[in-house]
Amino acid sequence: MVDPETPLPYGDPWQESSLPVPSSVPPPVSPYGITSPYPATTPYPAAEPVIAQIGEIQVTSSTVRTPAGQFPLRGSQWTVTDQWTAVQKIPAWAIVLAIVLIPCTGFLSLLFLLAKENVYQGVVLVQVYNGAFQYVSRVPVNNQNYVQHVYAQVNYVRSLAAM
Repeated sequence: MVDPETPLPYGDPWQESSLPVPSSVPPPVSPYGITSPYPATTPYPAAEPVIAQIGEIQVTSSTVRTPAGQFPLRGSQWTVTDQWTAVQKIPAWAIVLAIVLIPCTGFLSLLFLLAKENVYQGVVLVQVYNGAFQYVSRVPVNNQNYVQHVYAQVNYVRSLAAM
């Protein structure tokens, strides 16, 4: 057990500085120097901004970025294929009316369940290749306007690739 009256050989740990610091020791110097390795006027190289994004394919002014890697935009070839399916389903309003009107009309309200609506679903396949690089993106679509938007983006990127 330590006697509280006897001083510790290394000083009191709760004091700010109990050890003498020699005045001849220089302050620590960074091995990399004080200045930055880059001049103050030269910024770090910035990534190119994304001009168009089609699914998971990102297009900049000079490269095409995909999850599998990136390759040059110049000379790339683009192919678009849309695949639609029409599905008939019972609309939500028919289900609600059938349930709500059962107490009033009995099972006659179940005739609302015969109502059908066409729902269009599909994907647009966008294929890009340049030499040995190739990537296919599946863009899910549910209306014709979005399909036209994807076609417009691909046509814009085709015009950039031809430059």
